[in-house]
Amino acid sequence: NNKMYANYGGRGITVCDRWLNSFENFLADMGECPEGLSIDRFPDNDGNYEPRNCRWATAKEQQRNRRNNSILTIGFRTQCISAWSEESGIASKTISQRILKLGWSPEDAVFTPVGTVRRSLQHHEPLDF
Repeated sequence: NNKMYANYGGRGITVCDRWLNSFENFLADMGECPEGLSIDRFPDNDGNYEPRNCRWATAKEQQRNRRNNSILTIGFRTQCISAWSEESGIASKTISQRILKLGWSPEDAVFTPVGTVRRSLQHHEPLDF
């Protein structure tokens, strides 16, 4: 009857038996909650509450682990657009528009400085008029 059921149990998310049946087991696996942090399902936000899928996280880390975030993989790294934006200095909105409206690759969208010509456009054939 909980209003949040659709976001958790309704998605099939459960708590592992080890934790469900013993707070002591949970405490042994996770430790005390550090001040200012809360439990987060990571790396799999669709996964269960269990030792290999939980961490203590800041509010910022939890915001970046939401289902509605746009996630990009560049090389072997996967993170949300806001994290790529913070790393590259390119605004999140600019990265999104480059990908969705201009069809840029994630790597070009994240790492091409604003106001420069994208690498894949720099090496075009000369036009004959």
